[in-house]
Amino acid sequence: MKRFWKEVSVEPEGDSWIIRLDGRPVRTPGKASLTLRFQPLAQAIAEEWRNVEGEIDPRAMPLTGLANAAIDHVTPDRAAFAQGLARYAEADLICYPAEGPPGLVEREAEQWDALLGWARRRYDLDFVTTSGLIHVAQSPATVERLAHAVAALDAFRLAGLSPLVTIGGSLIAALAVLQRAISPDDAWDAVSVDERWQLDQWGADAEAETALDNRRRDFLAAAHFLELLN
Repeated sequence: MKRFWKEVSVEPEGDSWIIRLDGRPVRTPGKASLTLRFQPLAQAIAEEWRNVEGEIDPRAMPLTGLANAAIDHVTPDRAAFAQGLARYAEADLICYPAEGPPGLVEREAEQWDALLGWARRRYDLDFVTTSGLIHVAQSPATVERLAHAVAALDAFRLAGLSPLVTIGGSLIAALAVLQRAISPDDAWDAVSVDERWQLDQWGADAEAETALDNRRRDFLAAAHFLELLN
């Protein structure tokens, strides 16, 4: 679809904000009004619409996409969506450090140990970690407490948390970003340490670098979405 509007506005509606194109409300793919309780997010989404030139490119509008997801996909069954994310607590990336080589083990420890320490203190729990790929079960108390933390989130925070979890493979790192215990850039470095180490060891691979850059873009966009929920 090509740009058909001239003016983009953000207007109050009760205790929320609505985005309008030439006076008409923006709607989600599910035909719901794109009405937001967070003014900073509404302003940032409006800017995405202002920046459209020619055809609409959804990749250039990640905040709009996440808001659409919150309204159309998360809100109708928030509990089920939260349960899906909480399952990552059972096999979190940072609970599976590599067995070797030493350089990779050292890099992982530098970034993952701090995240595990933060989660232990924040949620008063512990983790079972293991080197290698064989699954190890976390205690029911650990899984339950992390699931409770996720279940307490509203639809918009769940929508923003989801890409952090699924792209990075770590619920712990995603929650640390949400709670502002770690910067989004540092969190990305932590969840991508294995892939970046491989690129350092084996040299540039254009396809792999492009894929990694795309994942980083989406990861940081989701983190920015969460930052705007004030």
